[in-house]
Amino acid sequence: MADRDALAQLQGFSLTTAEILYRLPDHPSLLQTYVWQEYDLHPRFPRLMAFLGFWTANLEGRLFRITVAHKALISPRELRIAAGDFHLN
Repeated sequence: MADRDALAQLQGFSLTTAEILYRLPDHPSLLQTYVWQEYDLHPRFPRLMAFLGFWTANLEGRLFRITVAHKALISPRELRIAAGDFHLN
């Protein structure tokens, strides 16, 4: 059986990490950080958007800043043709 994450990558999903800074409900002058990581589709990030929608609807911590990074782990290889012959002794 194939790995679920490997199948997601073959379907175009990439590893997405979001650093979420939010204000503490009891102390709004303090910021707390939360790191979210999941395989998601670039550039619209539907899973991240669903998570942030859940956050704003159900959690009291007001969002301050979200930093998103993603990396496609399976991608086309770069091919460069080198001219010349190489001999090893």
